[in-house]
Amino acid sequence: MKTSINFKAAKPDSEVHNFRKKTFDYIRKDLSSKNEYWQEEKIADRLVKIENYCKEKSGRKLQKNAMPIREAVVVIKEDTTMLELQNLANKLQEELRIRIFQIVIHKDEGHYDKETKEWKPNYHAHLVADWQDLETGKTLKHQSFHYSKMQDIAAECLEMERGVSGSIGRLEAIAFKIQKKEEEYKELVEKIDEMKSTLKSQKSESFIVEKTDFLGNKKILTNQTIENYTKALKIYDTELLKNGNEKEVLIKNIAALESKNKGLNAEIIVLKKKNIALITNAEVHVAEKEKYYNSIKNILEKTILSERSKNPNKDRSDKAEVLNEMRDICFRLSSANNIPVTVFNEIFSSSETNGQFFILLRSGSYDGNDYSESNSMEMKKKKKKGRRI
Repeated sequence: MKTSINFKAAKPDSEVHNFRKKTFDYIRKDLSSKNEYWQEEKIADRLVKIENYCKEKSGRKLQKNAMPIREAVVVIKEDTTMLELQNLANKLQEELRIRIFQIVIHKDEGHYDKETKEWKPNYHAHLVADWQDLETGKTLKHQSFHYSKMQDIAAECLEMERGVSGSIGRLEAIAFKIQKKEEEYKELVEKIDEMKSTLKSQKSESFIVEKTDFLGNKKILTNQTIENYTKALKIYDTELLKNGNEKEVLIKNIAALESKNKGLNAEIIVLKKKNIALITNAEVHVAEKEKYYNSIKNILEKTILSERSKNPNKDRSDKAEVLNEMRDICFRLSSANNIPVTVFNEIFSSSETNGQFFILLRSGSYDGNDYSESNSMEMKKKKKKGRRI
């Protein structure tokens, strides 16, 4: 299944649609419970911050035609998780400085097939992004290859197929053009050869004009016959010159296309070698594992802060209760995003990480007492009867 990602200026009613603040005719309400939502900040609040930062950084107001907040619709699979989309958001920030502050998964949109009446779901996600360049205060400036990079990042993070890449697409197009030009060239050569043999064939007899006299004798009308041959030769010379020129142009076009084709083939060979090097490099696997664990820590941190925002006044002074709350958060993340329980066990095996997350849950920031010494959290597989950790 192929995916794609394309950012456009966020619409004024974006949040109304994304967070289902109104009822829409094109959605199935019975499927809306499958939607998932994550929001770091409201668009209006982020826009105020962007405008203030722009004035502070550049000394000027944000331009009216600027598009500081943009939104992308990303094609996803039925089982795409919020964790995968958070990974995509982190990657976009690392590679292209695009900061995502809202993610919504929609699984309640689609259409019924007119013939079969079967429901055809349209699984997709909305990513709302802050497009401000923190160095200048203005909007980010991306070039065409950056947008191509976005497609690579989306396909990689969501483990989906990318649309045909530019190099391969151009290669196929050029190969097709070469084939067509060669066919044209072949037809032209055949046409020229046919013209050259025309006057030598029996067809030349049609140029002769004869007249039968009263006694039945045939007499060639010389003037008219010569006139016919002259016309034929003129047409022949004109066509031969025209086709000869076309032939030269075609030869040049084919040579140019073949040269371009070789260049693209070389480019693809380099990319394949690079891919093989990455796959066989042990250091790459270590780096990928680290990225995976960091992405889980990132979503865990955001989930903890989300839990605190839901219950800001909850008493979290009892260490045992805080421990149970943390376990519940981890189990929910594990179940919703297909994260092995062993990953959380490994994350919390570090006393530093362990302490930081417990402090974050208890106080809402990383300032506070260290819980790591007394709260060793180990998650075990759930048994059928109840939950035991």
